[in-house]
Amino acid sequence: MSDPILRIKDLKVNYGGIEAVKGISLDVPKGEIVTLIGANGAGKSSTLRAISGLVKPTSGTIEFEGEDITAKNPTDIVTKGITLVPEGRKIFPDLTVKENLRVGAYLRKDDITDDINWVYDLFPRLKERSWQAGGTLSGGEQQMLAVGRALMSRPKVIMMDEPSLGLAPLVVRGIFDIIKEINKQGMTILLIEQNANMALKTAHLGYVMETGRITLSGPGKELLTNESVKAAYLGT
Repeated sequence: MSDPILRIKDLKVNYGGIEAVKGISLDVPKGEIVTLIGANGAGKSSTLRAISGLVKPTSGTIEFEGEDITAKNPTDIVTKGITLVPEGRKIFPDLTVKENLRVGAYLRKDDITDDINWVYDLFPRLKERSWQAGGTLSGGEQQMLAVGRALMSRPKVIMMDEPSLGLAPLVVRGIFDIIKEINKQGMTILLIEQNANMALKTAHLGYVMETGRITLSGPGKELLTNESVKAAYLGT
């Protein structure tokens, strides 16, 4: 296992009087796929929002490439190399596919033509629909666009929040194939996913989160065979 590019220590996140994340610690090794699985309300999305700078942790630290980024704002986080593909895609429905991709590169000052072509190579469907409004795309195509938009900032770590949500099984397999391909090209991925079976089969490392705490961790394939994981998340 390589050194962690992202390290979370004793992270707590509160919303008013509700403690959503209760002092978790986890490492994301460089160049690997790490998944965080758990039921709705376990604190998974709150963890990603804290890493992204969208919510301020109550306590604990978030380190990226050895630097404490806990107090950084979302723009600083993206500039340093972490992007989020949010749950529900949240593309801009009135902008074209190409315009959505350009929005993903809003902090860059260099020529982004090669990166748009790279995204089109990953997602040929987006190239076919480059001048189509994002809101007219299918759910799977919108998810491709959300991933492509996040890639346009050339991140070192891409975080994905429920990329398979609401998608047909065949489309889900395609999305996971792209996740593996992006990882092969050197991208570190932190993945939240309710499809625990697909997530654990894909991930090098997995964490199980329950009611704001990490209760299990280990290689994805090992967690697939863990009896408590199978009973709670795999339907067996």
